[in-house]
Amino acid sequence: MKYVKPLSLAVGISKTKTSVQRRLLGLDVGDKYVGLAISDASNKKALPLSVLLRTKTNIDLMATDFQNLISKFSISGLVVGYPLDRLGNIDDVGIIDDGVGMDTFIEELHKTGKLEDVKYSYWDERLSSKAVEMLLEPLNIHQVKKKTMLDKCAAVGILQGYLDFVNKNIMRTPSQ
Repeated sequence: MKYVKPLSLAVGISKTKTSVQRRLLGLDVGDKYVGLAISDASNKKALPLSVLLRTKTNIDLMATDFQNLISKFSISGLVVGYPLDRLGNIDDVGIIDDGVGMDTFIEELHKTGKLEDVKYSYWDERLSSKAVEMLLEPLNIHQVKKKTMLDKCAAVGILQGYLDFVNKNIMRTPSQ
């Protein structure tokens, strides 16, 4: 896995010369679950995909799941939610609820060797879950279903924020 700056990830996709439109996969990584969202074929909209169970012992299985999703949906990069401070800097090395850092999660995925060619970038996840929580609260959804919806929709918020940013900034770039 290789980290690239947010705009570089999108520019790399737009320069790829293939007949298949490349998509992005958004990740909302929590202590127990990883919510997944996928971009549409034009990389304009984020759509909820699924939720993966996260344990300390299933990182190899998760890497295999990511390989399968990359192949099935022609994914060319990951947009990983990461807590940023008010100035847009990485906050406390991405520590999440159980004390396992986001960097540790990415490092463990990298160590599997299954995602060597995958590029990823971080995107601000502040308040993504809280915003979805507020939207779901009045719906009286069963707690288990609510949790999976929350994780998927938080991933949508992360990926959509990224897509909006890059589409706005790529459109500003003068065309040749």
